[in-house]
Amino acid sequence: MAIIIVTPDCINCGACEPECPNNAIYSEGASWNYSEGTDLEGDIVLPNGKSVNSDEEQEPLNEDYYFIAPDKCTECVGFHDEPQCAAVCPVDCCLPDEDNVETEEELLRKQSFMHSA
Repeated sequence: MAIIIVTPDCINCGACEPECPNNAIYSEGASWNYSEGTDLEGDIVLPNGKSVNSDEEQEPLNEDYYFIAPDKCTECVGFHDEPQCAAVCPVDCCLPDEDNVETEEELLRKQSFMHSA
């Protein structure tokens, strides 16, 4: 399994954003944080070992089209049978990122970490 990315074919329609159970999808140029849409609070250590403050604003990952924060993406594992962003995308631009692969077990751990309450 590979974390989902948004390709440059994105038409910025926004259909994907409300479907994400992790609030991992953001509009072009938007800052983001780890706490939004999750149970994360304050200083945390992500499952990948990275230390961050969950409320600290992060730089946009793309200025031209929607993007997915990979540290928050679980491919909807633990919520749905398939990535919801890909299911609703009218131009099929939500695709697996072969450079960012996680196992189902890793995705479930990440989902549990973000939604512990």
